[in-house]
This record gives sequence, structure tokens and C-alpha cells, in this order.
Amino acid sequence: MLLKTPLQVKHLTLHNRLVLPPMASKTSTADGQVTDAMLDYYRSICAGGYIGLVITEHAYIHMGGKAGPGQMSVAEDEMIGGLTCLADTVHSCGSKVICQINHAGSGTNPNFTGGLQPIGPSAVGHPKKTANVPREMTLEEIKAMPALFAAAARRAKAAGFDGVEIHACHGYLLNQFYSPLTNHRTDDYGGSLDNRLRLICEVIRAVRSEVGADYPIALRLGGCDYTYGGSTIDDAVYACKVFAEEGVDLLDLSGGMCSFSVPGRAYAGFFSDMSEAVKAAVQVPVMLTGGVWSAANAEKLLQKGAADLIGVGRAQLRDHRWAEKALCECR
Repeated sequence: MLLKTPLQVKHLTLHNRLVLPPMASKTSTADGQVTDAMLDYYRSICAGGYIGLVITEHAYIHMGGKAGPGQMSVAEDEMIGGLTCLADTVHSCGSKVICQINHAGSGTNPNFTGGLQPIGPSAVGHPKKTANVPREMTLEEIKAMPALFAAAARRAKAAGFDGVEIHACHGYLLNQFYSPLTNHRTDDYGGSLDNRLRLICEVIRAVRSEVGADYPIALRLGGCDYTYGGSTIDDAVYACKVFAEEGVDLLDLSGGMCSFSVPGRAYAGFFSDMSEAVKAAVQVPVMLTGGVWSAANAEKLLQKGAADLIGVGRAQLRDHRWAEKALCECR
């Protein structure tokens, strides 16, 4: 059974291929501190160590990039103590844990950011949030963004997380630069695909410089918008090859402007056409999440070469013993 087979991600050994993907618990304090309720949530869902890898809910790297209430923060050094408690809690259950870091871009709201106006590559709203039109970022603001991600990664490492994941999907800031639906710039950060990848590559380099050569870096990419005029699977393959060359150790594939799902697809692994194409083109592990409700679903996707790791979100959210039951089925 491939699902129960260990996997190496850089120097990190995962004891199986099952992942708890990022899901917002919305249990942080108003200023983004980890709470007992959050620790209880992770302790409950990770009990027994049946999950090989846990990727935390997204943590905002700057108040201006906060997506909503109850979101965890990695924006200040004062957060490290609580983040340490979170990493220790997951480790005590027997799983490895990566901290996901994010800036929401136009996915923010001034009500949650202290009145700060949403920003984006262009003054173009998210296709699903068109009422929230961002202010186009200046070059100075773009140039400052990699350092914010790098500082957040430093805090995650200091807190004891096994790695860090850069969030570039679901229509948030880095995904907005990647997608032609939201990036209408005509300078070095817009137009061609290489230009639309530029900021993400600069973030990867800044994070790598901060955390060192041996620390695992994952990147979650909204590789395809599955929408006319948006990013394509071919774009995702090209982008992931570039990111692997830049030093990303794990590629986590999900949706772009279509967010968590693809209209009209209800089968297990509805992003598998993209993940399979990427996996065939890169040498680093590839993760797939979406529509997996059973161990049989996960095993089939692994066996067909759609991915190296399978994220199971909603099923584990509904039943915190799902992983235990699923792995018992895989005897």
C-alpha cells in the first residue's frame, strides 16, 4: 500500500503519504495568537500520529494581508511562543508539521486589517469577490513583499515547525500575480508567464536565504484557474519546473481563481489532471488535495502516479478519527 509508505521531503521523513491540508479553524484571538481551542482542534484531529504530515491553516505575514477573523498570525515575533505550542502539540501526536504563510492581497477586508486597503498586482478584484477591488501595488511595495515572507518563515522555524509552506493559490496575493485574470501589469511583474512568476520566485529566494539550505520549503500553487482566459495546466507545469529549480522541496497543487474545487467535477482528485502533469515534469514530491473521501480514493491516485502525497481535508474535518480508520482499511 503506497499510502502507508514513508516519503522523504528533503531531510524530513514522513511515515506515510497522508496529509492534513490547510483548513481555517478560525480559532485565533483577534490579534492572531494561538489559542487553547486551536491546540485542542489539532490535538483531536492528529491524535495517534496517523497523519504523516500536517500543514497548518494559513497564517498572515502582515496585518494588511489578513484574510479574516480568527486567522492565525506569523507577522510578529510575539507570535513565536504560541506557534511553538502549536508545533509541539502536533509533534506530541506523532506527526510532522509545516506552517503555511500567506498574504491575502485582494482577499482582505479593511474591517479585519485595521482599515488597511486591500492590495493586488492590479486594480482588479478576485473573480469571486468582485466587490473588493484592490489598490494596484507600487514597485516599492512589491519589492518589500519577499522580506515579509522571509521574516514569517524565520518565525516558523524558530517555533519548531518542520518546514514552511508559501501560499500561492485560491486567489490570494501570490496567486493574483500568477493568474492573468488578476494580473494586468505591463512592467516586469506582469504580462509574460515568467514575469508573472517573478514575485513568487523572489519570495522563494528570500525564504531560502532566511531559513538556510536544509530547511524544507513547500509551495502551494493554484496552478490552473479552470476558467477561460486564466492560468492553464501547461502554465502550472512550467511554473513548477521553475519553482523546483529555485529550491522548492514540495509542490502542493490546488485551484487558482476557482478556489478549492472545479465546477462540474465531483470525483476524487479533481485537480489530478494538473498534479499528474506536474509530477511527470519535476523531481520533487507533489501533493494533491480535493475530493478524497476514502483510503481507496487516496491509494488509487497514488498508484496511478497523480501525486506522491494525498491531502484529505473535509473528511478529516467531519471525522477526526478518519485517518485511523482509513489506515486500518489499508492492511
